[in-house]
Amino acid sequence: MKILVVGGAGYIGSICAELLLDEGHAVAIFDNLTEGHRRAVDPRAQFIEGDLIDREKIAAALRDARPEAVMHFAANALVGESMENPSKYFRNNVGSGVNLLDAMIANNVRRLVFSSTCATFGPPDRVPIDETVPQCPINPYGESKLMFEKILRWYDQIHGLRFVSLRYFNAAGASENYGEDHRLETHLLPNVLKVALGQKPQVEIYGTDYETPDGTCIRDYIHILDLSRAHILALDARQSDFYNLGTGGGSSVREVIDACRKVTGKDIPVVEKPRRPGDPPRLIASSDKIKRELGWKPQFQDLVAIIGSAWKWHQKFPNGYGD
Repeated sequence: MKILVVGGAGYIGSICAELLLDEGHAVAIFDNLTEGHRRAVDPRAQFIEGDLIDREKIAAALRDARPEAVMHFAANALVGESMENPSKYFRNNVGSGVNLLDAMIANNVRRLVFSSTCATFGPPDRVPIDETVPQCPINPYGESKLMFEKILRWYDQIHGLRFVSLRYFNAAGASENYGEDHRLETHLLPNVLKVALGQKPQVEIYGTDYETPDGTCIRDYIHILDLSRAHILALDARQSDFYNLGTGGGSSVREVIDACRKVTGKDIPVVEKPRRPGDPPRLIASSDKIKRELGWKPQFQDLVAIIGSAWKWHQKFPNGYGD
């Protein structure tokens, strides 16, 4: 199958493209490189530099690549920034996404896998979070993703665009060749590993008095390879649908730091700070539906294995992609 991976130079998109190529698919990557990296583009893939805000550019890319399906990873994804600049998130995550959908319809491409987020749910009324939990996002980032999910329903009904939307929390880990390198790093795991690499003096823990076993927040970490395989499985879904992805367990901030110490053999100093407003104590996703309906079987449930793959990549590429 020929797949256009939009946002394929980013963390998740690059590794999903790698797995698609490994499985014999033909891949074209469309990315503006503002968040992604040119060195993260697999050399086996066709690369098209462009921005979804340019309607003609994405239309031309679809005409040129002639894909049978699209995977959509391109988005701004910083919760804090979305609270400061909501316009950016609605323009890029919603408006530019509609440009992609319109270009797909114009070029008769009617199969889409959308990389969404569990941030569409907001603080849940129960965990683990399954697909029936009410969606009440508390920031423009989550709202923008939810808005696009609603738009997808209408494009399916009106244009016959078949989609699968995958929602998850914390992607982590690496493949042999590609890993996590954000220009502004806000995620816990890579920041802890930066301390182990000697690139940061300490890691901050925000809140130690939550109602959890060790007082720190619990989050759901999913290996990037398992996440990518879920996206590939979604290509064969028979109907449009929404699926949550996670381990069903979750790890606390302290557990992540302790596991990083175990994997790296490094002393990782911590500094305890007050809670951040709006951080729920536990966020864990249920994957029962995608396991049952699409046969997804995650291979990396162990936190040490997830961290080990990330540490191996960061040691190999201590400065990331270097651009």
